[in-house]
Amino acid sequence: MSELPLLEGVLKYIEENNISFCMPGHKNGRGFFNTSIGRNFIDNILKFDITEVDGVDNLHNPKSIILDASERLRDFYGSKKSYFLVNGSTSGNMIMLFSSFNEGDKVLVERNCHSSIFNGIIMRKLNPVYLKNIISTRLNAPVCINLEHFLKVLDENKDAKGIIITYPNYYGICSNLEFIIEKAREYNMKILVDCAHGAHFGVHKSLPKSAVKMGADMVVTSAHKTLPSLTQTAYLHINNKEDLDKVDFYSKVFLSTSPSYIALCSMDYARFYLEKYGYRDYEKLIEISQYYRDKINLIKGFNIIEKKDILVYDENLPSNVWNMDSTRYIINLKKGNSANLLLDYLRKSKIQAEMSDNFNVILIFSPFNKKEEFEILYRALKNCNLKNFIYKKIDMMEYEVPKMEVLPYEVINSEKEIINVESSLGRIAAVNVTPYPPGVPLLLMGEIIDRNILKIIKYYVKSGLDIVGIKDNKISVVK
Repeated sequence: MSELPLLEGVLKYIEENNISFCMPGHKNGRGFFNTSIGRNFIDNILKFDITEVDGVDNLHNPKSIILDASERLRDFYGSKKSYFLVNGSTSGNMIMLFSSFNEGDKVLVERNCHSSIFNGIIMRKLNPVYLKNIISTRLNAPVCINLEHFLKVLDENKDAKGIIITYPNYYGICSNLEFIIEKAREYNMKILVDCAHGAHFGVHKSLPKSAVKMGADMVVTSAHKTLPSLTQTAYLHINNKEDLDKVDFYSKVFLSTSPSYIALCSMDYARFYLEKYGYRDYEKLIEISQYYRDKINLIKGFNIIEKKDILVYDENLPSNVWNMDSTRYIINLKKGNSANLLLDYLRKSKIQAEMSDNFNVILIFSPFNKKEEFEILYRALKNCNLKNFIYKKIDMMEYEVPKMEVLPYEVINSEKEIINVESSLGRIAAVNVTPYPPGVPLLLMGEIIDRNILKIIKYYVKSGLDIVGIKDNKISVVK
């Protein structure tokens, strides 16, 4: 047995997976080694591990170098004020929710939000009204907010204080944020955007627009997901000056009092890189991505999804799918082949993808992926035998958002019991029930288990799908 199981385990993983098509964006350190400043950072990385002493400023009361760096960050992204987050996008989501809303406020929330948003809603004791996502039959996954449902919910909840949106989702697909912001402004609602996967948006004309420059009140972006920055680093951008004092306060609440200067410096470097080299390098990346997208799409059984494949139109509404991030692949397999098994195959070929579901493998690129790596991916796909990946497919189902009977924060302190799923009709869920894929909650705590939801849960359980919230065919409900 190893005396250093974690350290040696990570080293073993690195040796076995030398092509990174997943987070973080620096791609095994390559993003730092491509510039003299980045190399200097890596060469002296342990020396950067200091604390708040004279000469290096204080994250919670910046007056000199941290202030200068945050102002450069603000100017680049075009916000009124920007913050370095050393506790990841999760802390940024908490800061946004606590700064923007008060206990009891009604908020409209995209159903496909990150768990930190749902946790923040509970902690802030908010009254959520959920926005439905369209489930693509082609992808068997969520693509965007259903705008028709959005307008209906907006009209029925004009007293809501704000809207919380994910832009883009894990698949790199963006809802029509411009349209959502425009409609929200008519009702004087705040717009909070979890843009964790879009820190690079707006740096090139072929990428989706920046949520900050579109005018969202607050936007969180994960620096580490697509930029040359260390894991657990993120940015918070504020356009709403009215809430700046609250943001200052809650940033002290949700960020460590011992922030890592290694993390802070890597975020400063990521902004510098994007500002100085971003357009040039993303142009190259987009070109390479498109070249190999076209080549891979010629391989029988594979299709890398493009906007035209999932575009949903309604003659009375703008396009539901506003854009897609061209720096990631959604490798879609035909029905009958398992993308989860393809992920395993790629890993054995020393290619690490970001994630998979039954139908799709997701790969995330950054400018630090080499053309040679795309070529290795292409050859691996061309040489694989899809007959080895035969697997029963589980179709995702559209459903109406269940009725909420009890607010989520009230469920936390309520008395609960665990019962068989078959006996749960009409009961109030005490847990979130989320099938993977697609990762969109079927049921959230406080909602009533109706006939349609129960039917879908039983179908997923029978199909063997991984469902968070269901264990041994049992579910926790309010007693």
